[in-house]
Amino acid sequence: MDDDALLAEQMAYYRAGAAEYDRPYAEYEDLQRLLAVVDELPIAGDVLELACGTGQWTTLLAARAHSVTAVDAAAEVLALARARTASPIVQFLEADQFEWQPRRRYDTVFFAFWLSHVPPTRLPDFWNTVAAALAPGGKAIFIDDGPAAAAYEEVLTNQPTPAALRRLDDGSQYRIVKVFHDAQTLTDDLTALGWSVRVRSLAGNFIAIAEPPISLTFILGGLGVP
Repeated sequence: MDDDALLAEQMAYYRAGAAEYDRPYAEYEDLQRLLAVVDELPIAGDVLELACGTGQWTTLLAARAHSVTAVDAAAEVLALARARTASPIVQFLEADQFEWQPRRRYDTVFFAFWLSHVPPTRLPDFWNTVAAALAPGGKAIFIDDGPAAAAYEEVLTNQPTPAALRRLDDGSQYRIVKVFHDAQTLTDDLTALGWSVRVRSLAGNFIAIAEPPISLTFILGGLGVP
């Protein structure tokens, strides 16, 4: 299965399972602790949230931001996010994160449990998109599963792209991209791309704060990204 087909199946999973999306946040204390970590992070100014899902993180970001633009490709989860989020400073946008390009720049780009769904072959382009979205001095802040989370997934072997099998309550099953980044490899990979990054582990997850190369920020500004 190529990346396009796998990503299409991943999208179908999140659309079909929108009503089940929030269940882990209610069931797992580790996720509840992660939500509380937002208050400790340098989230400020105008915030772009990628893959916002049902808005579990969006309301927390809005409490610290001047504005929040929350992007997701699945209309079904966005409907739940809109219902959950009453803040007037939040704007929701339906867009494919692999095709959408920011039309402005933000002080913070935030994404939770999204990086693990990005195929490795698409990571350089993804990080360029994040850099293009950041204003000078801005930060990318992201949270995701560490390697320990593989024990809770039905990992598929011998796949060209790291993948796992997910099942919904109706018995349907879907393959999704699932890359379990460890802190050191993630740090090394971003450093190789010129980013400055700090990664720390928390209860089997990681929390990272990264800043793009100054030269890349300058180039993108010169290309007309305001």
